[in-house]
Amino acid sequence: MDVIEAIKERKSIRGYKPDPVPRDVLEKILESACQAPSAMNTQPWEFYVLGGEVIRKISEVVVSKLNNGEEMKPEHNVTGWPRESVFRERQVNLAKGIFKLMDIRREDAEKRAAWMERGFRFFDAPAAVILTSDKALTETGPLLDLGAAMQNICLAALSFGLGTCIEDQSVLYPGVIREFAGIPENKRIIIAIAIGYPDPEFPANQLKSDREPFASLTSWVGF
Repeated sequence: MDVIEAIKERKSIRGYKPDPVPRDVLEKILESACQAPSAMNTQPWEFYVLGGEVIRKISEVVVSKLNNGEEMKPEHNVTGWPRESVFRERQVNLAKGIFKLMDIRREDAEKRAAWMERGFRFFDAPAAVILTSDKALTETGPLLDLGAAMQNICLAALSFGLGTCIEDQSVLYPGVIREFAGIPENKRIIIAIAIGYPDPEFPANQLKSDREPFASLTSWVGF
């Protein structure tokens, strides 16, 4: 699979087989992540890879906190969209597409809650990569660089038959991640990437979200 094909084929996977991901495969993926560009070669990313009993326990505790209504205390900037905007419209359309595939009706509070739980437990992936940066850096400064590393992880995973889902639900209770993964206080927890072998039978995995054509987003100057 060449780079252009991988970019076009990548999509969010929200249902995984239970098969564990070999450590040597994850090492090769993270090696690719570290080849990402960064401002003045600062390389502000650090990774914590979760699997086995650790990811299971984190998922269990995070979901418990969610269901008990405990306050979320994210260490990253949580994305928000103006209600009357194309950005909000795209987010709503994505949710509608997922709920249609998962047969979750608008009025079905139980199924909606169950779907939310799934995101908070890494979509039941057998592994996850937590991306962090050092708190000596500004909160927003490293984000572009971490985004480049994040994309490399998702693209490299495809070459090993793996799927990924970039998601922040599971790090909205960062204290849980910090405790079980041994992340020191001087590291800022930014985002999680669920990773594993896609379950082809899982309905939501059939979704390929729409993309705005580049022509409508591009201004040509001097051509």
